[in-house]
Amino acid sequence: MLNVMRDHKAARAELRGDCERCFGLCCVALPFARSADFAVDKDAGTPCGNLQDDHRCGIHARLRQKGFTGCTVYDCFGAGQQVSQITFGGQGWRSGPPEHARRMFDVFPVVRQLHELLWYLAEALALPAARPVHADLRTALEKTEELTDGTPEELAELDVAAHREEINVLLLRTSELARAGTQGRKKNRRGADLMGARLRGADLRGATLRGAYLIAADLTGADLRGADLIGADLRDADLTDADLTGAFFLTQPQLNAARGSAGTRLPESVTRPGHWTAQV
Repeated sequence: MLNVMRDHKAARAELRGDCERCFGLCCVALPFARSADFAVDKDAGTPCGNLQDDHRCGIHARLRQKGFTGCTVYDCFGAGQQVSQITFGGQGWRSGPPEHARRMFDVFPVVRQLHELLWYLAEALALPAARPVHADLRTALEKTEELTDGTPEELAELDVAAHREEINVLLLRTSELARAGTQGRKKNRRGADLMGARLRGADLRGATLRGAYLIAADLTGADLRGADLIGADLRDADLTDADLTGAFFLTQPQLNAARGSAGTRLPESVTRPGHWTAQV
């Protein structure tokens, strides 16, 4: 068990991919199509051509240059090491019969979704404004942790969508409480189509951008303090000099997919992507 409740910062550190303890599951279990994100097509369950015998990527330091930007954006929220070391007890997909590998590949995306929910729940518990629902959040977190410790058979049969719906009710309430203290008009852009939108310098303090499409949007210098960014699509969005201080439910994969600068202000829950320009 991840024991997320003991410390929120430590919990978020554990809910990040650790390739040293994984059997390269994301490089095998998941499919991808030739596009701007991937240089080739690959079917689910087929090892990527760049995956080495030691389960390491042969072009890890050159993924973007080689046309595999999608790999640099992805994060499994620690599901890889959980499935590799806990669910399957350290037995890799190469060492067992074909059905063992298939079970591992089927379970991996399920655990990845559960770990993403653990990330959101841990962050919600770190928000003082959400104190009225902290007890319910802790209960939900404990239940989700228990699910991640299930057997391969239990995980394969789990209705993740139904569990996510239960959690979402709490996360919506958390969002309302967290944004209530933000000054200014709190815009509702939930699920909005903002692809390519010109939002340079926009006042989006305390806004809800849940599930919004912000692909290639210009958010240069935008004020996103205290905004709810759960599920927002930030692919190629320009966050240069934007202020995301206090923004919540922002994940590292979302940020990795965006563009930014040294002047972009970020919440403590994420780190500045290495591919962002160092120029202010």
